Formats: sequence, C-alpha cells, structure tokens
Amino acid sequence: MPALSTTRPLVIVCLLINELLSNLTSRVCVSKDWALMVSFIQARNVTLSFKPKNREPVTALNNFNLDVARGEFVSIVGPSGCGKSTFLNILLGLIEPDNGQMQLNGTRITGPSQERAMVFQEFGLLPWRTVTANVELGLELKGVPAEQRLARANELIKLVGLSGFERHYPHELSGGMKQRVGLARALATEPEVLLMDEPFAALDAQTRDLMQAELLQIWERTQKTVLFVTHSIEEAAYLSDRVVVMTARPGRTKDILKIHLPRPRDYEMRLTPEFNEIKLRIWEVLKEELTSRG
Repeated sequence: MPALSTTRPLVIVCLLINELLSNLTSRVCVSKDWALMVSFIQARNVTLSFKPKNREPVTALNNFNLDVARGEFVSIVGPSGCGKSTFLNILLGLIEPDNGQMQLNGTRITGPSQERAMVFQEFGLLPWRTVTANVELGLELKGVPAEQRLARANELIKLVGLSGFERHYPHELSGGMKQRVGLARALATEPEVLLMDEPFAALDAQTRDLMQAELLQIWERTQKTVLFVTHSIEEAAYLSDRVVVMTARPGRTKDILKIHLPRPRDYEMRLTPEFNEIKLRIWEVLKEELTSRG
C-alpha cells in the first residue's frame, strides 16, 4: 500500500503534464490555422458604377467581397459583363471604386503599384521591341541598369520556355509564345500579386492546355498570389485553389468553391470522376446566374 500511495501522485502529475502539453499543442495549431487565414488581399463592399454621358449609369459591382491568402491561386468565373475584369482593374489600381475599399497586406489600394502586375488577353507587346526588350520594359521604366535588366530578362525567358527567341519580334511569334513573353514581362518587376484577365482565351485548344500546365509550374516555383479571370469552368477547376462564382450584373460574390485536388496537377487529372464532379458543382452554381438573365 505505501508503494501504491507514492505512485498515485506521480501518475496524477504525469496526467496533468500530458494535459497541459496537449492544450499547448492545440493552441499552437489553432493560432497557425488562424495565421493561414489572414487575408493578403481583401475586398470589402466594393461598388462601382459607370456613368456614360447621356446614358443611364451601369452598376458593374455591388458590395463585392473577397479575401485571398498570400500565395493562393484564385479563379473568378461569372456571366459576361458581371464585373470580373472591372474588379481586376480596381485591384490593379487603375479604377477607384465608388464605395468600399481594397487592401493589399493591410494597406489600402489607392493607385497602381509595382506590387501588382497584369497579364492581358491581348498580349500588349510592343512590336518594335524584341522578346528581351519587351521583357525588360518594366525594369527599364524603374531605372534598373542595363546589365541587371538583361540578366533578369534572360532568367525569365528561360523560365517561360523561350530560350533561343530572345532576338525575335512579336510578329515572328505564335500566340502562345506572345503570351509567354507577356507573362515574363509581368514577372520581371517581381510583383507580389499576378492578375490575369482571360490570358489564354485567344489561344487554340492545344496551346491553351499547354499554357495552363506551364503557368502552374511557374506559379509553383514563384509562389505568387494569382487572381485569374476566365469563362472556362474547366480551366478554373484545373488551375485553382478556390473558384469564385459571381452573380450576373451587378456583380457580387455568389459562392466560393474550394478545389480539393492534390498538387502538382497534370492533364490526366482532368479525366478523373473527381475533376468532373468539381466542374459540375461550379456549373450548377453558375447556371443559376446565366438562366436568371433571361
């Protein structure tokens, strides 16, 4: 009995220590999860109306809300004219909303900044500049010395798979190659956020599939925060961590769907039942807005 009486306090102490350690561990996990949920990009009640002369105002966005984590890949889909591209332009700092606000890393967005770069559907390359000179453009405007510009341009040209085309002009490139140049140019100034407005819409189906795979590889290497506007449900599901479905105009956040697919992703993943189920979920949410337009 004496031995038992001395053992019992030790057992109780051990249980208390285990309980304390368990509580501490759970607190650390909770705080870590909370940290991961802190918004890097935050849109709060963003509203914007276009007021053309001698015509009725058109409300593009109405109380649009969105939170995006650092390093996340988020796609935005919605009916034509619902304000997807308008939202990107507000985030880029080209347009100021009528109401609400946009923040990047806790700081209000009031205009363009090197922290954000856009890749457009129309490529936007300067025809009199070579591939290298087009990629260098943003660095040149920043006043970066020529030697550093060239080194950075060559690094990015290699990253996007255009080695050997440094001296070519835009008219000598295919559509996919032009878009690679546009992507390299956007990455040249090392932005924290990459905005992509239907960048592959003008490409043929095979080139588009190839560019999607290459974009994922580049994103996995650079870990940029990406907001990607598209009309393709399959493209959104394949690329994204989450897909935002917008309402018909005036655009609002209708639903946000988490894409539970492992990374890295390959083309064969699109053939799986899980992928088709995700596409169906997105379509069911989007279809309500397309049919509601009458």
